[in-house]
Amino acid sequence: MKWIYICSPLRGDYEANTAAAIRYCREVALQGDFPIAPHIYCPRFLDDTKPEERARGMAIGAELLELCSEVRVYGDYISECMQAEIRQAEALDIPVRYVRGDRV
Repeated sequence: MKWIYICSPLRGDYEANTAAAIRYCREVALQGDFPIAPHIYCPRFLDDTKPEERARGMAIGAELLELCSEVRVYGDYISECMQAEIRQAEALDIPVRYVRGDRV
């Protein structure tokens, strides 16, 4: 089972973006892999509107990304945070796969 990092937007339409990320996780899980999506996990206990807590959540995500076999970028919009995750994956030679549009 591969660990797949889910890279998708969170800010903006928070509810819709969270629901989409959950669908992406489901897709990965049903394919037999393990989805890693800190942007839907960390806001359960960290306040994304507080800069220090947002930074802590992003640091947790960066640590988790290092453990993954692949980064899957979902959607047509690439946020600033997503760009940072993509750059980190590329620096670590972790494959980045782009999945355009709302898949599930």
